[in-house]
Amino acid sequence: MRVIDLYVPDYKRKTIHESSPGGRGVSVKLGRKCRGYSYSHYFPDVPLGSMHPQRNERCESLEALTFPDNSFDLFITQDVMEHIFKPGVAFREISRVLKPGGMHILTVPLVNKCKTSVRRANRDADGSIVHLTEPAYHGNPIDEKGSLVTMDWGYDIVPFIRKQCGMSVHMITIDEIERGIQAEFIEVLVCTKM
Repeated sequence: MRVIDLYVPDYKRKTIHESSPGGRGVSVKLGRKCRGYSYSHYFPDVPLGSMHPQRNERCESLEALTFPDNSFDLFITQDVMEHIFKPGVAFREISRVLKPGGMHILTVPLVNKCKTSVRRANRDADGSIVHLTEPAYHGNPIDEKGSLVTMDWGYDIVPFIRKQCGMSVHMITIDEIERGIQAEFIEVLVCTKM
């Protein structure tokens, strides 16, 4: 939220979409304060762009968004991009649905820091998962089994995003103990569509 306040101070008037919100913190605040806020989750058994029949939540895949071009001022993903099989495709899709000058603000655990990012899992042509390392899972707000980690990202995510979608990318690290911001993984990426 601190980065949103700094980079998009008029966020309450913006059209915002969040992928896979966790139901707390920034997501709740944006949902309450922003009329232009929407969100989605990926449900493998629900058609993309439609609503989950029981949960009444929109189904979207970051690898194949159903939104028109230039739909949003701000796109948010919090700890999502380490679970995507085709991150390059996802970054291009997010850029496509952003308005010119729009931003993708994201967090992702940069566990490899200065080391090269490492792919942990792939999908075969038939859709089956191929594990390249020991499987690891993170919490998932819609699935108690968790989300498979597909990438261990490092700082090289910045040039990766630039190369994949042409957005300007900045890594922000805010260490402000007076605001309660101090942790191991506190990097926030701000990607701007030119």
